[in-house]
Amino acid sequence: MDAFLIGLQFLTRITIKTQTEWTEENFGKSVKYFPLIGAVVGLIAAALTGFFFVVTGGKLPILAGAIAFTLPIIITGGIHCDGFMDSVDGLFSGREREKILEIMKDSRVGAFGAVGLVLLATLEVATLIELLQLSIVWSLAAIFSAPIISRLMMVVTIGKFPYARREGMGKAFAKYTTRRTIFFALIETVLIFVPLIFFDVKIFLTVIFAAIISLGFTFYFGNFAIKKIGGVTGDIYGAVSTLVELIVLIIFLFTALNFNPNF
Repeated sequence: MDAFLIGLQFLTRITIKTQTEWTEENFGKSVKYFPLIGAVVGLIAAALTGFFFVVTGGKLPILAGAIAFTLPIIITGGIHCDGFMDSVDGLFSGREREKILEIMKDSRVGAFGAVGLVLLATLEVATLIELLQLSIVWSLAAIFSAPIISRLMMVVTIGKFPYARREGMGKAFAKYTTRRTIFFALIETVLIFVPLIFFDVKIFLTVIFAAIISLGFTFYFGNFAIKKIGGVTGDIYGAVSTLVELIVLIIFLFTALNFNPNF
């Protein structure tokens, strides 16, 4: 339980029980609960977006899309966006390995990172708006599912790719993440999504398809990072999370169009 609460407090702004003493072991073992933490983020974001949509009668889809994009950032404190920007700044700087790692460690945001986040936000907000105009049910399912699948892909990234730095906060994650951790996170994710079978099989199939595509992207991005810096870092964990969320939303949008002829 301590490992879950530590992970929840680290990856979000939610504090159920204040954890002041984080052992490396509990910090590292929190990785297996990442999909569950993603479910917490997704549930809150979907519930609040749905509430706003119902209250406004669906007449403000653009604002609803912006809210749906903003809520997870508020809940997580923007930790994954920060990792995304640092990764873009470093990986696309055209520098050598050590310089890339130095750039990624710098707390300041560079031009590449800023532009990258603007492009990411534009695509994600536009996708959410389109989804909300098509179907509130599919929209809320996508908003709920994206953080779960993205956190599962973080677990895969942590477990399957070497850590690039000698030291770093993400090293504790890598140290305690094994095949068993990945398997636990996978089963956890399946259990979260299984109830969708009884709600809407089409949405459940979309979740499976989105997870498969996300897995392929995760391995591609991880191998890209290896070529650049010899491994992954905490920033790359965040980059994987943000990019996979966008991928999941886009897949939901296009499969919703195909599965629902009335759209």
